[in-house]
Amino acid sequence: MRIVFMGTPDFAVSALRAILHAGHEVAAVVTQPDKPKGRGREIQMSPVKTCALEHGVPVFQPVKIREPEAVATLRTYGADIFVVAAFGQILTEEILAMPPYGCVNIHASLLPRYRGAAPIQQAIIDGEKRTGVTIMQMDAGIDTGDMLMKTEVAIDARETGDSLHDKLAAAGAELIVEALAAIEHGGVTPVRQNEEEACYVRMLNKSMGRIDWRQGAGRLDCLIRGLLSWPGAYTVRNGRTLKIWEEEPVTWEAFRERGAAADADGAAPGTVVLVERDAFYVQTGDGVLRILSVQPEGKKRMAVKDFLLGYPIKTGERLGA
Repeated sequence: MRIVFMGTPDFAVSALRAILHAGHEVAAVVTQPDKPKGRGREIQMSPVKTCALEHGVPVFQPVKIREPEAVATLRTYGADIFVVAAFGQILTEEILAMPPYGCVNIHASLLPRYRGAAPIQQAIIDGEKRTGVTIMQMDAGIDTGDMLMKTEVAIDARETGDSLHDKLAAAGAELIVEALAAIEHGGVTPVRQNEEEACYVRMLNKSMGRIDWRQGAGRLDCLIRGLLSWPGAYTVRNGRTLKIWEEEPVTWEAFRERGAAADADGAAPGTVVLVERDAFYVQTGDGVLRILSVQPEGKKRMAVKDFLLGYPIKTGERLGA
């Protein structure tokens, strides 16, 4: 099939490579304009653009895909179908109706659950045991179109947003190749989404990562793993942020078995209740978090044993105040 591929971040790269490897003709890649990034604010290409250039595929980078000039450019490609994966702009109905087979989206959840911008992270934050990828026929709504194919992916006990991202990217790449073959040969049956089961997730922002120690250790564990590595979960210590990279929840029974003070469970949430050579323990609303890796404001990530050498913590200190 002759395809226009629309995508921007790393998640979309696996799908683009798989489509090219499967022998489809990618007439063009549409991606977001180059943007300044990092402390040096150097202009950087999107991962999808980098991949396209490596394979000699023409790249189109409209500031606004809905502008008449951009729509006219899309028409010149004569594509059979548009494949979209985390492109970052909303397609108008005019664009959706342009190719003969319409536009299909690679969405990183089992629709209709987790429509919206951050389905990968939210599945972990919510403590889900499974998620997956849905190939969806796009319509004018946000992730509301008919489902064409699905594949499930298990969420491991210590899964992070980063690791699940990579698993779903690989699953989506495999599924889109299967879906394109079925679409081309008329072997796919669209299935409507059940609106009663639908839920939306908002775009990630830094404020989501602020730890409320009144929540339980299990809930905070899911939050920290889900938001790794961006925007990251953090607390406040001495007026400065302290990002939590690695931790594990500990029940009060297991905590006491370590010889901790029996009255520590009366401490306020956010209180450091035990300090060891390579970890410190923080009281939550239910249970304790054993902190193993952190990042002080303005510094690099480090193991707690190294952190304690320069930032000593004492039992009874309270975080997040």
